[in-house]
Amino acid sequence: MFPAQRLRALVDRFGGKTVLVVGDLIADEYIYGKPSRISREAPVLILRFSSREVRLGGAANASHNVHALGARVLPVGVVGWDPAGEEVLALCRSLGIPTDGIVRTGERPTPVKTRIMAGGYRSTRQQVVRVDREPAPTLDPATEAALIERVAALGASADAILLSDYGYGLLTPALVEQVMDVSRRSGGLVTADSRYDLLRFRGVTAATPNEPEVEELVGGPLDDEPALEKAGRQLVERLDCRYLLVTRGSRGMAVFEREGPATFLPIYGSDEIADVTGAGDTVISTFTLALAAGTPPVEAAWLANVAGGLVVMKRGTAPIVRAELLQALASDGTPRES
Repeated sequence: MFPAQRLRALVDRFGGKTVLVVGDLIADEYIYGKPSRISREAPVLILRFSSREVRLGGAANASHNVHALGARVLPVGVVGWDPAGEEVLALCRSLGIPTDGIVRTGERPTPVKTRIMAGGYRSTRQQVVRVDREPAPTLDPATEAALIERVAALGASADAILLSDYGYGLLTPALVEQVMDVSRRSGGLVTADSRYDLLRFRGVTAATPNEPEVEELVGGPLDDEPALEKAGRQLVERLDCRYLLVTRGSRGMAVFEREGPATFLPIYGSDEIADVTGAGDTVISTFTLALAAGTPPVEAAWLANVAGGLVVMKRGTAPIVRAELLQALASDGTPRES
């Protein structure tokens, strides 16, 4: 269906592309502990602290994926004047990801998702609980103006703009309009991934909702492929987009083209996943890059499918590196027989 040599050649085109990632930059914090005993204060487990690490989450994870796949990335977002904001900036700098588009403000704290991970030293660590520290879903006028300026300044050199919306109010109507204006003038494409309000991004080139999000948008269950196809067609019209990529978990993906057929793709790899954290960021990053490199939509979707299948086998928030994707395509990166 998709010759491995051709797919690898398509990935090789990623290196010449630039993607502007606009969205909610998040610090993903992991605290690791070893189970010690049951507390006397309450029937809860006490963990003996062993280590802590912070990874790039949200739009920062999408940026990390674009960078790891060999393209140039320009993240645009906000972090606070707080330790979490400093850690996000330091991680970007250590990876060689530019921070010129990132605004720091005292009006808005950096979003932090803290995951408490429990397990023995030789056993798999499991997430026990997650604590989210979230900013108010509003953006002060000065910060919004600074973001609009950065999109205007950096967007002209981008082949694609990726909108990563985690519901923290960063992607205001004025900022989205600036993105669309830059895209119209430059001829670049725009893709969107939104947890809660995808229909705000009408007119984008492509969007990547998961199946439960599509069910919410159309107001009903999607029990089979005909139902999903009908819903996908409806959503393409409502979004006025050219392509819609729906992720379906263990059932693979479905890609819809405004001027073409609906294509259902089987899952890549095993359905025994390790961790879905950040998988959506990997999918939209790969799909965006592939489209920007001139890849036909179904092949772009398959590359995103392979990348997504690889990343869910990793623990915690993590990107897919270009070499990993190329190796998978060389070995078995072709659709499984259903």
